[in-house]
Amino acid sequence: MTTATTHSVLSGMRPTGRLHLGHYHGVLKNWVRLQEQYDCYFFVADWHALTTHYDDPSIIAPSVFDMVVDWLAAGVDPERATLFIQSHVPEHAELHLLLSMITPLGWLERVPSFKDQQEKLKDRDLATYGFLGYPLLQSADILAYQAGSVPVGEDQVAHVELTREIARRFNHLYGREPGYEERAEAALAKLGKKATRQFRAARKRYQEQGDAEALAEARALVAAGGGVSADDHRRLLGFLESGGRAILSEPRALLTPASKMPGLDGRKMSKSYGNVIELREEPELLRRKLQTMPTDPARVRRTDPGDPDKCPVWQLHEIFSGAETRAWVQDGCRKASFGCLDCKEPLIETLLAEQRPFRERAAAYQAQPKRVRSIIAEGCARARAVARKTLGEVREAMGLVYE
Repeated sequence: MTTATTHSVLSGMRPTGRLHLGHYHGVLKNWVRLQEQYDCYFFVADWHALTTHYDDPSIIAPSVFDMVVDWLAAGVDPERATLFIQSHVPEHAELHLLLSMITPLGWLERVPSFKDQQEKLKDRDLATYGFLGYPLLQSADILAYQAGSVPVGEDQVAHVELTREIARRFNHLYGREPGYEERAEAALAKLGKKATRQFRAARKRYQEQGDAEALAEARALVAAGGGVSADDHRRLLGFLESGGRAILSEPRALLTPASKMPGLDGRKMSKSYGNVIELREEPELLRRKLQTMPTDPARVRRTDPGDPDKCPVWQLHEIFSGAETRAWVQDGCRKASFGCLDCKEPLIETLLAEQRPFRERAAAYQAQPKRVRSIIAEGCARARAVARKTLGEVREAMGLVYE
């Protein structure tokens, strides 16, 4: 499905329960947009869930099916994207193992989230190899598909940078095939005289001056080379950066806006806070949750004027309501011209309308569990075909192919 010249995107989610609106507006909405532009791989990161839930994995299995249904309900299209389960593609584990042979221990210990998660999850014993090595498993997830971009928030950029360093180190160690320079020159000739001349000029500017624009220009010339094979494409990328054949592609972080979805109590929406609105909440439960949301504590009586900036309900209005409704809320709350339940009603109706297609699509898939399992099975087969190709190249580069 993927070749070296296809720009692919990879992203995954841990199966730790049903998804909520924070997941939709922070991740899934972006996935739906990306699937229209790129060759996308979206996976259930069940091995990653075990790095922090190894002592109680009971939530993982039932969450896998629910989460895939949530993806489909949100508009992720299995005809446009490959959906699969991480543990059903064992090549991830093998690549993780092989990359562990060349990854310095200090690289893993300095990943910011390593100590951060240990602090946040003090109630769990995370002094395990699996937890230390999970950033490397993330790198294997990405590199198995030669992903060009990985959609992440700012807090995850360090993981993508680690992946780039690992790919660079691997290529440096194993990319120097016999006759590499000659092969690279032969590949370059296939671009045509004009493109070859432009490539050489851009390569020189990049190598001598570190010109990032020259690097992008040369990469674009390689990507546009219709007569260049996948292997030659990688040789030229390695030749460009003075390494060797680029066996593993270096991914780029595709920054996505941080999710600012507030929960029912005004704090960030999170299952650990118990303040979530699920992606496909039952209508009556959604209505009850919003009706009982806390409001500005200064509004003890209906006639007391309030301050929307001190009210969690206003935070949701800022995200979901139009300009006219927001102006109505600001004016009416400060003048006490309506009560808090009146203020919540248009928000309830907006959320019910947003979730209606999610519930309808989910119901159709839940009524056909075989269809969901078929989507996953087909996705796993497609993913394995791509990952298997990468593993073949990695094994060959590391001298693990025996006649």
